[in-house]
Amino acid sequence: MSVPFSKLKVPYNYGDYLSWSDDERWELIDGIPYSMSPAPLVEHQRISREILRQFSNYLVDKTCEVFGAPFDVRMPSADEKDEDIQSLVQPDIVVICDKKRLDRRGYRGCKATISDYP
Repeated sequence: MSVPFSKLKVPYNYGDYLSWSDDERWELIDGIPYSMSPAPLVEHQRISREILRQFSNYLVDKTCEVFGAPFDVRMPSADEKDEDIQSLVQPDIVVICDKKRLDRRGYRGCKATISDYP
């Protein structure tokens, strides 16, 4: 894994992420940056496009929306400010139903723990 700066600062946060070059794609998991792989193969792109199209068609006139990569999904661990969030992913495809958490930069998820799931 390469890092965007010559000296690794751990943990990184969303504020740091916003200052990095747009020439590379990164995800943050618990403050650790992970370099995204280069552009996917053509077959991956075709499959992803078809899945996105199918979701998009299905969601017409529904309250949910589908988004394709790159799309930032910020995952706070509590109620911290955006710039302090230490986990962010860029899924290939994401369906968003809670539109109040959408903003111009993507989606701010809500805190979830294992105990939230049966």
